[in-house]
Amino acid sequence: MKFRATIRKEGMPDSTSIIEAPSRFAVYEQVQKEGGIVVELTERESAFKFPAWLSFNVSTGIKHSEIIQVARSLSAMLNAGLSLSRSLSIIERQSGNKYLKTIVTELSESIKKGSSFHEALAAYPKVFSKLFIAMVRAGEDSGSLSDALTVVALQMERSEELIRKIKGAMIYPSIVISAVVIVGILMLIYVVPTLTSTFDQLGVQVPLATRIIVGLSNLMVAHVILVLVALVILVAGSTTFVRSKFGGDVVLSAALHLPVINELIRETYTARASRTLSSLLSSGVPVLEALSITKEVVQANAFAKVVGEAEEHVKKGELLSASFATHEKLYPILMSDMLAVGEETGKVADMLKQIAEFYEGDVAQKTKDLSTIIEPVLMLLIGTFVGIFAVSMISPIYSLSSAF
Repeated sequence: MKFRATIRKEGMPDSTSIIEAPSRFAVYEQVQKEGGIVVELTERESAFKFPAWLSFNVSTGIKHSEIIQVARSLSAMLNAGLSLSRSLSIIERQSGNKYLKTIVTELSESIKKGSSFHEALAAYPKVFSKLFIAMVRAGEDSGSLSDALTVVALQMERSEELIRKIKGAMIYPSIVISAVVIVGILMLIYVVPTLTSTFDQLGVQVPLATRIIVGLSNLMVAHVILVLVALVILVAGSTTFVRSKFGGDVVLSAALHLPVINELIRETYTARASRTLSSLLSSGVPVLEALSITKEVVQANAFAKVVGEAEEHVKKGELLSASFATHEKLYPILMSDMLAVGEETGKVADMLKQIAEFYEGDVAQKTKDLSTIIEPVLMLLIGTFVGIFAVSMISPIYSLSSAF
């Protein structure tokens, strides 16, 4: 990835030049040395590119919680009467993240050179989302930047909290399944060979299930390094696939056909879309732009497509609720009904906020209930695993005992 910038020399408004650098920071560093301002900054893709279906996000080294803290701190300091430049300077000194320090410093420099805050933020699309930038721009236009930052911090915080609760519900089953896999591998490597040698010495004809387990054990013992490498590759490949856009859509489509899980997913995306759209509309962002940004925030292809349809309906002068009403298998009917009421009363943003709060609370409760559902299912799976192993490996021993 390379960055191409058009710069204008100080004191020479009609003279521009173009520079290229390997990073955004290198561009601004070169501009500072030579003197001038950045007129336009664009990213140039490298010659090699991953297929679109295999695209995935690369970490910026900055956590969402840190961006939330920046928004909250800025809101508090602006509300107290501090200037934006001074507020950013304080945040830069307080931050312990070197990447965030660098970005905040660059933001401050851009503002001192005459850029608006949202324009400075737009230079870092992988750090500050379109939602963040749009709400900052709306806050600047309306003269209520402090309030806009408070709203976007709340929106991001609620979204993070929702994701955190869902991930928390998945920790227990992940640990149990990982433990079962590890124990199974250890048994195949150390326990099964001992039983196999006994069967070989006695010349016993064992059942098919036993022969399969013995064959798997022999494979692992003979090629233990190869098997472990294959497992690592499988886990890494599966993780990469799930995190890719195509893989995420495949997993989401499958999950929507699972009982209990499908309802949790629908309500999660409903809460995210409602919260985002409510925050944008209440901050004064035009409805079409708000829908476009919400579509990107939702991300999941199936759910984002509905938001895109809603955008097309609004362009044609139709109701916002019309698109959601025709996709009840994705967005619950309550959303379209309440949205229709909001359109009739002229309080769409408030109604969307109520929808978001309702489903956020419902998802929080269902994630708690999910652990009580998952536990017996896991016990059943573990019992099945132990039962198959016991029947396959121990029953031949009992048959030998009865024969003697």
